[in-house]
Amino acid sequence: QVQLVESGGGLVQPGGSLRLSCVASTSIFSIYDMAWYRQAPEKQRELVAKITFSGSTNYADSVKGRFTISRDNANNTAYLQMNRLQPEDTAVYFCNAARDFVSFAWGQGTQVTVSS
Repeated sequence: QVQLVESGGGLVQPGGSLRLSCVASTSIFSIYDMAWYRQAPEKQRELVAKITFSGSTNYADSVKGRFTISRDNANNTAYLQMNRLQPEDTAVYFCNAARDFVSFAWGQGTQVTVSS
């Protein structure tokens, strides 16, 4: 069973940057599509960015040009580099592993707060 552990969240001022990490406890990390979702208070969870097992990426319109998703298969880790953060980016960010559109694991979430 895959387990995911996120880290890297915190409090940052508007315009600042954070990098989230998601470490997977599996030796077959490379076969999974990895994604970052976020959930703000009283809102539904939404897809932020996704990177497939082959390296293709896609992003929510709200983060295009500001966020970058990447993966390091050698270290079983997915990343989300977040630049030019805005207050509306405040949310709990979750990592997800999927294969053939079937979700296999969620992380516990990491809080990102953008505030002055």
